[in-house]
Amino acid sequence: MTLGRAVFLDRDGVIVPDNEGALLAPADVQLLDGVGPALQALKAAGFALILVTNQAVVARGLLTEARLDEIHTELNRQLRASGAPALDAVFACPHHPHANVPAYRVVCECRKPRPGMLLRAARERALDLSASVMVGDRITDVLAGARAGCRTVLVEGPQTSAPPIVTAEPIDPSVRADHTCTSLADAARWILESR
Repeated sequence: MTLGRAVFLDRDGVIVPDNEGALLAPADVQLLDGVGPALQALKAAGFALILVTNQAVVARGLLTEARLDEIHTELNRQLRASGAPALDAVFACPHHPHANVPAYRVVCECRKPRPGMLLRAARERALDLSASVMVGDRITDVLAGARAGCRTVLVEGPQTSAPPIVTAEPIDPSVRADHTCTSLADAARWILESR
């Protein structure tokens, strides 16, 4: 069986803006410039488009998983409306080690920088992780991709230099992405040129 390949995409800061306020309603979904054509080019080149996103807003009690699903439905609607393909799959980690909601207060394998969401996607969709790429705007995205065996792209934005998120283990600050750029459009160009 031939394995597929994917571009794993962080959501906030890569597909939608990552501002100080959390994205809590479908009406607030807004695509970053250039996202549609970038996803279209990656899809045309044979990559599955898979969202892998930490969503501690669920653990904090600000959003239910059902409401998060509605946000991602709206994200896909906007992608299609822009002429881009919809995402092939969405994986969202609702957990946090210090969650306000006890059910989500776990040290899980899916919260980036752990690679659980990528590994699960690879199992479920028969993906070759060594032929896949993780694109994100934080060191935790880069670490998750590297731990899964993917090439990695860091999209520099407002949260790239923010304090690291809470993780179950220390973050190795020496880890570097295979490529650093400033937008998903730039990331897509690099991915397509470096195949």
